[in-house]
Amino acid sequence: MRWLVGWSSAATGATGPGAPGTGSVGGRGGPGRGRHDGYGGPEVYAGEDGGRIGHDGETLHPVGSRLLWGDPDPLWAVGDWRPDEVRVVRADAQTRVAVLGTCGATDEQLRVGLFAARGGALRHLTAWPGSYTAVVQVGRRITVCGDLAGARPVFHTPWAGGTAYATAALPLADLIEANLDFGHLAALLAAPDVPAAVHDSTPYDGVRRIPPGHALILRAGAREIAGYEQVASLAVAAAPVDPDSAVDAVRDALVEAVRARLSAPRHVPDIDPGPVPGMGPAERRAARGMPVPGIGADLSGGPASTTLALLAAGLPGMPGTVLGHGTGAGERLLAVTFNDLAVGGHEAELERAGALAAGPRLHHVVVPGGEETLPYADLDGPLTDEPGASLVTAARHRARLAAGSADHFTGYGARQVLDAHPARLADLLMDRKRRHLVRPVAALTKADGSVLVPARVYGAARRLARTPYRAGVENLADRLLHRRFDDPGDAAGAVGASLAALAWGGPGPAARWLTGEALAEVSVRLQSTAHRAGVGPGQRPGDYRARAALARYAADLRILEQAVELRSQRLHAPFLDNQVVRACRALPETLRVQPGARAAILRTVLKGAGVAELPTGWGAPSQASTAAAARAGLRMATDPLLALFDAPLLAEAGLVEARVVRKALRGAAAGEPLPLDGLADLVSLELWLRRLLARRGTCWTGTPARSRAVPAGIAPQRRAVSSGG
Repeated sequence: MRWLVGWSSAATGATGPGAPGTGSVGGRGGPGRGRHDGYGGPEVYAGEDGGRIGHDGETLHPVGSRLLWGDPDPLWAVGDWRPDEVRVVRADAQTRVAVLGTCGATDEQLRVGLFAARGGALRHLTAWPGSYTAVVQVGRRITVCGDLAGARPVFHTPWAGGTAYATAALPLADLIEANLDFGHLAALLAAPDVPAAVHDSTPYDGVRRIPPGHALILRAGAREIAGYEQVASLAVAAAPVDPDSAVDAVRDALVEAVRARLSAPRHVPDIDPGPVPGMGPAERRAARGMPVPGIGADLSGGPASTTLALLAAGLPGMPGTVLGHGTGAGERLLAVTFNDLAVGGHEAELERAGALAAGPRLHHVVVPGGEETLPYADLDGPLTDEPGASLVTAARHRARLAAGSADHFTGYGARQVLDAHPARLADLLMDRKRRHLVRPVAALTKADGSVLVPARVYGAARRLARTPYRAGVENLADRLLHRRFDDPGDAAGAVGASLAALAWGGPGPAARWLTGEALAEVSVRLQSTAHRAGVGPGQRPGDYRARAALARYAADLRILEQAVELRSQRLHAPFLDNQVVRACRALPETLRVQPGARAAILRTVLKGAGVAELPTGWGAPSQASTAAAARAGLRMATDPLLALFDAPLLAEAGLVEARVVRKALRGAAAGEPLPLDGLADLVSLELWLRRLLARRGTCWTGTPARSRAVPAGIAPQRRAVSSGG
């Protein structure tokens, strides 16, 4: 894991900005000895030298950290950051900006953005190509910008009279010895697609998350959360957008996102220590968890991975240049395709991937995956910052990425930023654009074969367009309270999924297995946040659901990256960059909702970049379902999963009953029509809890051994779980 952490204190004294070896906040006049009421966290006091001193007389700072600037508001970078991934630009001793990650801005552009941020303009800090976190210090004011998608979140917590912040939640939980927030965990299972259920909470009680598209502003310890995106007027309709110019903007943003990664200095993984009998260089690197030097990309045969691979291989002077032509020539792009031998069904995509990789700019590698790469096949893994459903499929992704490069492009996020959420049909009705519903409804009718589909879809879209946000959330709260769940068979297929999505929110796939107390707790959270500021009258349901789906996907992708992390490898998801997300949000809804819109947009992007010939059938939706792999994995791992839920921690927390989950696992392995996504959520959360409680040590020095998250473990819950709100 790589993260940054710092804090802002109310103390006025300081040891001097950037003082080496200091790394702690505070000064004379800082918080006194002992725990600060209302804040929690380890007992600290301001020493005579102005540094924060822990229990054992040690200076408090993160383990394995690099100090970017010191007191009174220090900032550290923690983890295996590359030298080019951490940049600090200073205007003077008290005005500076730190950018961590892949950022395509020059130092001069960073300086201009710093001057703009000093005057209060934050959007400039988020408009450069790449994926990064920007931290600005202007005197005692600290500004930390999150991203639009939520793949690079920012967390904060009150601590020692001020506020600590980080890009990971676990370090802050260690700092304040946070217990688990069972209300948040219940909401993750009961209503994962509804932001009102979790709001700004995290799995750790007292640690908060800022929403996507917002920045955390700290002034001498006091915190403020401000949005940096323009807010559309509810009184004046937005100006019509030309589809061609909108697609051109997507192309330009994607090209710049890819170029920002390719322009970064090349990183060579650790030197191979030597040969192994019977293994070639590639097998040796994979066995040792070392990626191949250079640039690579996924090439599944689908439109998203194809677009990034061909863009990365085709930019002039970049990797993929044919030997003997141009500067830096001869470095071919490594294209990795995963071949699922255990399930199959991807033959057409594999054939297209082979045809795409036949050019001289790409080196194609096919990674076979047997039963050992099925979901649930490997239940061991590292502790991640938060739980995520991808924990059960981590081994599957790790097998593919082990054959990848030091810098590896992935098409993650393309579906979420380009496709139209079914709820956008209600937005079209609100804009009186009924004729644009004809083609998507016709496609659903063709997929289902029933003449009743148009009436059902139109009726659901019209009902959603006329339902206020507050009424929709209260209806969901009532459904959870009275355990009214849809039949799993009703949500099967494109039509069923679309009808289920035509609402402000619905129960999660794991909600049916939660206890009544846990569902009641989530119901209370929903009712208390239904009228929360930020979702006012006039909120468009399609746009709201699309942003929520993107945030959830980006959060799970962040957990996947941590679960499959290989030493010296970086995964790049350009579709989740701020500028790409902005360009995709500017696409007109009438273009989004048309069948095959994503493939058509990306085909235009490739054509504008000089790629005109694509294999026959490229962009067609895959007929293979991940449900087949999930069910096969459940059958293979039934015994370990039943043992996992013999005495589950989820039951100790009062969220589920063990016998109910065991019955569901047996039924799903036997082929019963149960929501497999819900079982993946339950198993992943149980695995994460076990890894968290089995953890030893802490993210900080200067604290005693007990100063870590969840120090007392999970206490049996005899009543409704706490709200944590």
